[in-house]
Amino acid sequence: MNTKLRHVSLGILHQDSKFLLQLRDNIPTINHPGYWAFFGGHVEPNETPEAAVKRELEEEIGYAPGVISWFDSFVTPEVVRHIYYGDLTVDMNQLVLNEGWDMGLWTVEEILRGDRYSEKAGEVRPLSRPHQDILIQFIQQHFPELFD
Repeated sequence: MNTKLRHVSLGILHQDSKFLLQLRDNIPTINHPGYWAFFGGHVEPNETPEAAVKRELEEEIGYAPGVISWFDSFVTPEVVRHIYYGDLTVDMNQLVLNEGWDMGLWTVEEILRGDRYSEKAGEVRPLSRPHQDILIQFIQQHFPELFD
């Protein structure tokens, strides 16, 4: 693992052809403030990306899938995004939002449009472009029938 770049592990959780996303806090000093994005976060020293995504999901929503699979890694000059995916096997009301402004299950139509209304924010908020691109690629590979 290239330790000179910042490494993050992110989780794509899906249920009934919908995909769970977090509305990030609207704090200017964080990455993608006020944008919808994946749950996840930094890989700690001596931690594997898979362990990091499980830890982050537990910390952020009190849930991690029993089985989590690697999708891909996306490298930019600033960050390496390690993407994992798994089934969301509990109801939304069983998740506890411990980090972020809001969360919701997105349809493919909403993902393609790139924005969604948040009741907690009281407005339509955009989907982070890198996360939108990754999610579209994931759906095309794993759920191509959702584009019919």
